Amino acid sequence: MEWKRHTKTASREASRSVETEADRRRQARRPLEGEVRLWIDDPAPVEFTGRLVDYSANGFRARHRRAALHSGQEVRFSHSEAEGRARVVWNRILQPHVESGFLILPRR
Repeated sequence: MEWKRHTKTASREASRSVETEADRRRQARRPLEGEVRLWIDDPAPVEFTGRLVDYSANGFRARHRRAALHSGQEVRFSHSEAEGRARVVWNRILQPHVESGFLILPRR
């Protein structure tokens, strides 16, 4: 009897088990450049700016230098397409900046 050894490559396994970001998005994002102003009220009021990367009706991605920003944190924002409140969904540290994904929250 001959034994066959079945091996999987990491890239093939990853492609099967992990959806791409585009697959998980409900709405298409479009590239958008420009400044975004962000305000954090908790624990202490802070205002900072960043650069937009892309935008959709439900969220946006921005680059900034605020490494203390964390997932789940709520911010106020203002950019050329919208203003309101958003929740930080994810952060990626890319020296010398941080890239964050934001989910726009409904108005109260």
